[in-house]
Amino acid sequence: MYVIEDKGGAIALMLASLLFLGTWPALLSLLEQRGRLPQHTYLDYSITNFLTALLIALTIGQIGDAKPNMPNFLTQIGQDNWPSILFAMGGGIALSLGNLSTQYAWAFVGLSVTEVITASITVVIGTTMNYFLDDRINKAEILFPGVGCFLVAVFLGSVVHSSNAADNAKKLSSSSNYKSKTSFTAEQDPSEDIKSKGQGKDLETGIPPNSNSDTKAQKAKVGTAEYLMELENRRSIKVFGSKAILGLSITFFAGICFSLFSPAFNLATNDQWHTLKQGVPHLVVYTAFFYFSCSGFLCAIVLNIRFLYKPVLGLPKSSFTAYLKDCKGRQWAFLAGVLCGFGNGFQFMGGQAAGYAAADAVQALPLVSTFWGILLFGEYRRSSKKTYVLLVSMLLMFVVAVAILMASSGHRKNSKN
Repeated sequence: MYVIEDKGGAIALMLASLLFLGTWPALLSLLEQRGRLPQHTYLDYSITNFLTALLIALTIGQIGDAKPNMPNFLTQIGQDNWPSILFAMGGGIALSLGNLSTQYAWAFVGLSVTEVITASITVVIGTTMNYFLDDRINKAEILFPGVGCFLVAVFLGSVVHSSNAADNAKKLSSSSNYKSKTSFTAEQDPSEDIKSKGQGKDLETGIPPNSNSDTKAQKAKVGTAEYLMELENRRSIKVFGSKAILGLSITFFAGICFSLFSPAFNLATNDQWHTLKQGVPHLVVYTAFFYFSCSGFLCAIVLNIRFLYKPVLGLPKSSFTAYLKDCKGRQWAFLAGVLCGFGNGFQFMGGQAAGYAAADAVQALPLVSTFWGILLFGEYRRSSKKTYVLLVSMLLMFVVAVAILMASSGHRKNSKN
């Protein structure tokens, strides 16, 4: 079985994990903005996400001969290690709930801001928990200033969101089309407005009738009020007229879930609470990742099939048959699952070698998500100079934060256990 022994290898895995974990949310968000139902997208994503974990376990987890204190994947499946398995499965459920929640938060709060808030909560809570679980193998004098840099970046991210929201409001207020639209819908409940567009009806096809991104209408320039209105008409989750507290509540719930999955995985692989029987080896990272992904996969399947028939947030009803027929964009959802699977796997492999607190440096993924948000979705396009200055400041602070957290990495004693 392949084991990371040096700090350089651990850092390389963290950087790869950072890239993958910052990219897959952009793919799912892109599909939602093109009108694909999030229930359909997340089912596709969950399938390849689980298959990736299985692939890692059957390949990297099987390399080399099994040893008494470090069995390979198939050898460990039959061992009596249920306490650690339950920790791993609990972490998988927490991550699945967090990912499922952010899929809806992206629509209401935006890709960049959602990732900033959830990453910050994960770092502040999860990294602190991992530091003590790892017996303080990370350098506290470096680690916690890095956490402080994350907090500064979060503050800047909040200000960026407020500034950009003000810019968008100014654009929309100057648009005559938007004024006529809001004057018509101001006297009715937003859900009623959704129904009037046909979004509240059962759709056997599973796709809203106005979701076609290849509309014949002339495309508006990115960043204009007309573009914002076209986006609202095209996307599957309608956000105009929604309360800000809704999106923020979903985002904070996701952040809490994300802060718990890494400490749970840490307990699964290192048994700091001594729940295993004497002589039973700790779960190797690949076996723990397999159980972690199994529970996350089952949680996602159960919840999303339920959401097909009893959707939330005004989405249209669908069916499993409609999901199977909905192939548009499926390849991107599959790719997102693969990227997330490898991203999580690399994070855990690096954390096992250099400490899970240092591996939380991958929570600087808003750096990557913001890049994709600007490139794919035109976020911050045609915004004010103030917004651009704040955006650059936020990204620079994230660069500093991730560098500091990686510099705090230590070396786990008896890592072969």
